[in-house]
Amino acid sequence: MKKLIGALASLPLLAACVSVNTTTHTRVQEAEAMPLPPVTIYHLEGRRSERIVWLMEELDLPYELEYVPGDLQASMNLVRALGHEMPQVPTVVIGDQILVESGAIMETILTRYAPGELAPPIDSEFYPTHLMWLHYAEGSLAARLFSDYRAWRTNPPTSRSPLVDSEAVVQYAENWLEDYDYFGGPEFSAADIIMWFPLNVATQLNLVDVNQFPQVAAWKERVEARPAYQRMVATARPDGVPGNLTPVQVRPPSERN
Repeated sequence: MKKLIGALASLPLLAACVSVNTTTHTRVQEAEAMPLPPVTIYHLEGRRSERIVWLMEELDLPYELEYVPGDLQASMNLVRALGHEMPQVPTVVIGDQILVESGAIMETILTRYAPGELAPPIDSEFYPTHLMWLHYAEGSLAARLFSDYRAWRTNPPTSRSPLVDSEAVVQYAENWLEDYDYFGGPEFSAADIIMWFPLNVATQLNLVDVNQFPQVAAWKERVEARPAYQRMVATARPDGVPGNLTPVQVRPPSERN
């Protein structure tokens, strides 16, 4: 009887806790967008800064784009002129703040100025994986791809067999896309925007054999058909992409040392 009375006595407290948690959850889900200050994106053609342009186009948010078409050096000089201690692209000025790191920039824009957009609901089974891909793009995928790229530009491989690291990180994405259309799960999300650059690098620079990854190829067609992607290309690559990244050449076995 004492246990029962104790249990009943605790019900109001339990109800209060449930109410607090539910209220907190609702606040997260229904957060209001903050007013958007002026946004300036410092850009290099064919680089990660395209992500931010694409994001803003998807969200239909205003922005200024700073770069010199067809001249990477002149565009980079605009970044350096800001006097920031880490001159790199993307560099984005939001209000009076200068931000680098595309993933952090994208999360800031989404969380503050477009809550609930381009992301699965926070209580969805796809929300954690959406966040995972949002960080995987640079934390694992791009890091390994560019490590291999630098090594293979100096010492070109003689077959596909040494390309284990690049193939492994792309295969992980391929496996996911066998089950889902997008990196956000069934719906397009910001994870697709951030994953496009390294997956495009992997195939365009011949770091992996594109024929081995049909799901990635089909996904690229889907996302590149989006109107916001097309607007990004028209705005951020009006004269094409400067070609200072040379595809890796795989040497035939006869050229081995």
